[in-house]
Amino acid sequence: MLQLYFSPMACSLASRIALMEAGVDARYHQVHLSTKTVVDADSDFRGISSKGAVPVLVLENGERLTECAAVLQYIADLNPERGLAPRPGDADRYRLQEWLSFIGAEIHKAFLFPTFWYKDDGSLAKPRARIAQTLSVPSAHLADREFLIGHSFTVADAYLTWALLLLRTAGVDIAQWPSLSAFSERMQKRPAVREAIATEMALRKMVATA
Repeated sequence: MLQLYFSPMACSLASRIALMEAGVDARYHQVHLSTKTVVDADSDFRGISSKGAVPVLVLENGERLTECAAVLQYIADLNPERGLAPRPGDADRYRLQEWLSFIGAEIHKAFLFPTFWYKDDGSLAKPRARIAQTLSVPSAHLADREFLIGHSFTVADAYLTWALLLLRTAGVDIAQWPSLSAFSERMQKRPAVREAIATEMALRKMVATA
């Protein structure tokens, strides 16, 4: 069975959504990122991944896969009939990679990561100034589309759904971009997305009150 190392409401939420949308069973291991501890084993997470970051997907053969874009595409390809990624060789496969790269580099790493992990000593001014311009790209793209790619849900939509949730927590009101707000609402109506978010929100509350 696959194993996913995750932290509640971290970017690994997109991987949980993908697994549930794909109908793939997995064993989930919660990680405290601040202490780099695997909760159920009370062990050093860096023994699982020297990067010390989630997600980490442990494959059936024991190999470990990291980085959101790679993990999401791997999960999508486990059950291609679900259409979570265009098939290899399809031109839209490159559109998928394009959006995964954009979300990862321009929203996740350029804004969300420093916002939640760096001390706001003035160094966050540039990322905050840039985020509106960044969000205008998917906003314009989704103005007349239901999904980022084609006509069905893909793992890129899972990644953007997570990013939009965290933007709210980071103090960015996505209501400024009606198409993004509408997209977020549509995605959260999907049963798998709704269940994944509820599960991780509950776990996050447990951590906060522990």
